[in-house]
Amino acid sequence: MTTLLLIDIQTGLQEIEFYGTERNNPEAETNARKILDVFRNKNWPIFHVQHCSTNPDSPLHPSKKGHALHPLVKPIEGEPVIQKNVNSAFIGTDLESRLKAQNISDLVVAGLTTEHCVSTSVRMAANLGFNVTLISDATAAFDKIGADGKRYSAETIHQTNLAVLKDEFAQVVTTATLLEKLAD
Repeated sequence: MTTLLLIDIQTGLQEIEFYGTERNNPEAETNARKILDVFRNKNWPIFHVQHCSTNPDSPLHPSKKGHALHPLVKPIEGEPVIQKNVNSAFIGTDLESRLKAQNISDLVVAGLTTEHCVSTSVRMAANLGFNVTLISDATAAFDKIGADGKRYSAETIHQTNLAVLKDEFAQVVTTATLLEKLAD
């Protein structure tokens, strides 16, 4: 069985200046919504993951309005929300046991950000034996300053992370490719 795992698609991740100077893929949330609509129409399982930052200055801290899940992917009744405070959706949560209890073996993953919680959760899911499909244009990254002091663009960070995850940890596809496959 397949489930949709939406990772940290929260309004606080619109606050670009907190995370860097740029974010790629402004359509990530819209693409995640397209996939969410298909899963809802097929009545397939959906899990939302919400980051609860322990940093009181973070837009994702539970006391901040940015903690809220993005309106485009807001859960409806019956869609569980897994709350976490580390990069992996599996650490300190019951996500793995919930997936296994429903005989879910395949995960379709979308969310924010590619270089942090998405990458960490995809790696761990694969290591736990799940088959992972990561949606490249339903994820996004922020720019970063490297150990060499050089700034790496959000697109470079995003593409590099997708390249590292591809094949070893996940099949990486676009929203259009996934939707075409799900239409069969």
